[in-house]
Amino acid sequence: MQQNTNNAVLDRAISKAGWRLVPVLILMYMLSYLDRANIGFAKQAFQASTGVPEVAFAFGASIFFIGYALFEFPSNLMLHKVGARRWMARIMITWGMVATCMLFVKSDISFYIVRFLLGSAEAGFFPGAILFMTYWFPAKARGRMLGLFYFGSPLAMMFGGPISGALLELNGPLGLQGWQWLFMIEGIGTMAIGFFVLWYLTDRPTGAHWLTQEERDVLTKVVNAEDREKAAAGHVKLGKALTDPRLLQFCAIYLLIQIAGYGFAFYMPSQVSALLHEKIGLTVGFVSAIPWLCAVISAIFYPPLAVKTGYRRAFGMLALLSIAVGLSASGNLPPAWAIFALCFVAMGIICSQPIFWTFPSDYYTGYAAAGSLAVINSIGNLGGFFAPNLKVWAELGFGPNAGLYAVAAAPFLAMILFFFLKSTKTSESIGEMAYQRPRGAAR
Repeated sequence: MQQNTNNAVLDRAISKAGWRLVPVLILMYMLSYLDRANIGFAKQAFQASTGVPEVAFAFGASIFFIGYALFEFPSNLMLHKVGARRWMARIMITWGMVATCMLFVKSDISFYIVRFLLGSAEAGFFPGAILFMTYWFPAKARGRMLGLFYFGSPLAMMFGGPISGALLELNGPLGLQGWQWLFMIEGIGTMAIGFFVLWYLTDRPTGAHWLTQEERDVLTKVVNAEDREKAAAGHVKLGKALTDPRLLQFCAIYLLIQIAGYGFAFYMPSQVSALLHEKIGLTVGFVSAIPWLCAVISAIFYPPLAVKTGYRRAFGMLALLSIAVGLSASGNLPPAWAIFALCFVAMGIICSQPIFWTFPSDYYTGYAAAGSLAVINSIGNLGGFFAPNLKVWAELGFGPNAGLYAVAAAPFLAMILFFFLKSTKTSESIGEMAYQRPRGAAR
């Protein structure tokens, strides 16, 4: 009877935490993704206004990821030390300020500086959000919450285009051009949400006034039990984590996933434009939103099902295979079928990542989690630097569709590495016990 009561209390605490925290994390992730995508929307107007040439623009756009990679690790260690509420608010306020400084860019050098500082300011947000969720959600609930969190990127891609397009038409007010309005409103909005986060978030369940004492106690007990289980497995020390071969495996998988993800996000509008024989505009924007809509729908059930059934590795491999096959097929099919194939690419990208993150978040705890998750994400985000260059190199050397095949090779290699991932004792024992339901209860 006591076990049944604890399970009910735990379920209630997880549900309350999910409803309170995850929507805000999704909003933060959407702003983070838009922060990267807006430079693409503003490209033509920005270059026409400032005279920044194509080569300089490409370098400035990609140097964002260098700053991001350099400061990701120390940023996540600081988050673990000072608390998620204050540090994530600091990240958002700082990157909002730097994004607003794009108003004053007039030359190649100033563009490079602002983009590098922007990546440095945003560094730590994504792995910080993943780490934050390990403080709140036991292993059996984490896959579902990570899947919901990943709604941020497809939602940003679905709605970011129309919003950015509308802002680009605001030429004239206050003597600012449309691209300046775009960066100013994005920056101010991000800072506003940063101050809201400082007031709204709670670092740990022990400080959650919106949970009952019983809910706080049960949730804290379960999360702490998982941490102790990870510690007993010998994966707590940061120094050991950074020299562990498993970390290299995690980094390689995530880098390959991100090469596919950024390669797809950067070039899908152009590919849809070619398929429809239309310039990029409203029609292409709406058609490009279809794969991301499919990704949102699939993210509702696919990652949670992977965790619930216990076949995370198989589900992850299938999602990665859908990316590789979909990308390869999309270059050789009639338009309608090519769009259909691209839907499977988007679904694979969005669903594979939350499943992947359950493995390192199960494996590491404490400072090891803070440092390791930051390293994995910083290495992975270099995919945004490699993807465009890989695609262009392949097309120049081997023809138009070679770029798609080169990008498709990345998730295929990730699938092979995914096969060798192992479930941890934590996810199979403590996590299972923490989230199991009483016999006969509705699932």
